[in-house]
Amino acid sequence: MKTYHLIATAAAGIEGIANQELKDLGYETQTENGRVRFKGTAEDIAKTNLWLRTADRIKVVVGEFKATSFEELFDQTYAIAWEDLLPMDGEFPVSGKSVKSKLYSVPNCQRIVKKAIAKRLMDHYARKMPLSETGDYYPIEISILKDVAIITLDTSGSSLFKRGYRTEKGGAPLKENMAAALVKLTTWFPDRPLYDPTCGSGTILIEAALMGRNIAPGLNRSFAAEKWEFFNPEVWSKEKTKARQKINHEIKLNIFGSDIDGRMIEIAKQNAANAGVGEDITFKQMQLKDYRPNEEYGILISNPPYGDRLLDEDKVHQLYQDMGTIYRLMTTWSKYILSSDDSFEKFYGEKASKKRKLYNGALKVNYYQFWSTNK
Repeated sequence: MKTYHLIATAAAGIEGIANQELKDLGYETQTENGRVRFKGTAEDIAKTNLWLRTADRIKVVVGEFKATSFEELFDQTYAIAWEDLLPMDGEFPVSGKSVKSKLYSVPNCQRIVKKAIAKRLMDHYARKMPLSETGDYYPIEISILKDVAIITLDTSGSSLFKRGYRTEKGGAPLKENMAAALVKLTTWFPDRPLYDPTCGSGTILIEAALMGRNIAPGLNRSFAAEKWEFFNPEVWSKEKTKARQKINHEIKLNIFGSDIDGRMIEIAKQNAANAGVGEDITFKQMQLKDYRPNEEYGILISNPPYGDRLLDEDKVHQLYQDMGTIYRLMTTWSKYILSSDDSFEKFYGEKASKKRKLYNGALKVNYYQFWSTNK
C-alpha cells in the first residue's frame, strides 16, 4: 500500500497535543507551527481522521517546491501526476495562503494552481472542453511560506472539530477539538470526578466522556476521502469497525456539568445523547455559587464568560470572585479555567500554578491552572 507524506493541521498553541496524539498512535512526527508532519498509508489516513481529537484536518502533501514566479508555480504544479489523484469529473476547489513570499497575491496563486491542474487533466484525458467538476470532492490548498510552496489535498473535508453531535450551541461556542485540548491539558483520568460549572452546551464534558469511553471522535461523521477511488475506500469501513470494537462499555464515569441557563442544559443533554454519552454525564441548571462537589481529588474545567463574551465586565469580575471564593476551599481538586481577561487572577484571588497561552478561534486566551495542594 502506498505511503503518503501527511500533515495534521492544528490551532496555534495545541500543535504539541496533536503531535502527542499521533505519537500515541505509533507515528514518527515532526512538529511545525500549526501542523504536524507524519507518513502513512490510506489506512493511516482513515485512522487519524477518526481518532485525532485536537487536529483540524489531515492533508496529503502532493507537492513541495520553491516558487518565486507564477511561471514556476504553474510549471511545478503541472508536473504533479494529478491524473493519479483526481478523476476526470472531480470537483477540486483551490484555497490558498501566502506569508512572506514574492507570490503574495493569494487569489492569483489559487488561479494559477487551478489552471495548471486543469490543463494537466485535460492533456491526460485528451479533453479540449473545460472539466465538468460534477464528481466527488477533492479540496486542494496552495500554501506559500517564504517562497516555499506546499500543495496539499484535504482528506477530511469539513474540519475535524465537526464531530456531528452538536445540533445546537450557545452564543460563544467552544470548538470540539479545542474542548478536547482543554481536557488533555489537565491531569484528569476517567476514574476521577470531572466538573464544569459553566458547561453551556456541554462540549468540554462530552469530549471528556468520549475519551473516557475510548470513542473515536470521528466515528459518526463522514470524510471527503471516503469516496476517493485511489485511496481504497474500503479501508474506512474497516477502520470504523476497529474503532467500534475499542469502545469501553464497562467504565463508570463521574462527570457533572451545571449552568445558570436552563435552555443550555437541555441543549447539553441532547448533544451528549447524540454523542452516545448521554448516560455518562449529569447536567443540572444552577448558579455557580450554589454548588460545590462532595467528592475529593477531582478536576474542574471551566470556560466562563469573558469580558468580551456574553456578559458585561462587572458581572464577569464578580463571577471570577465567586469562583475564587468557592474553589480555593476545594484543596484536593485541580482547577483549569480559560479566560481572555489578563486580570483574571486578580479577581479570582490567587495566582495560577501555571498559565498557558492558547487561541480560541482568533481570540488569544490564557488557560489558568490551579493545581491541587493535597495529592
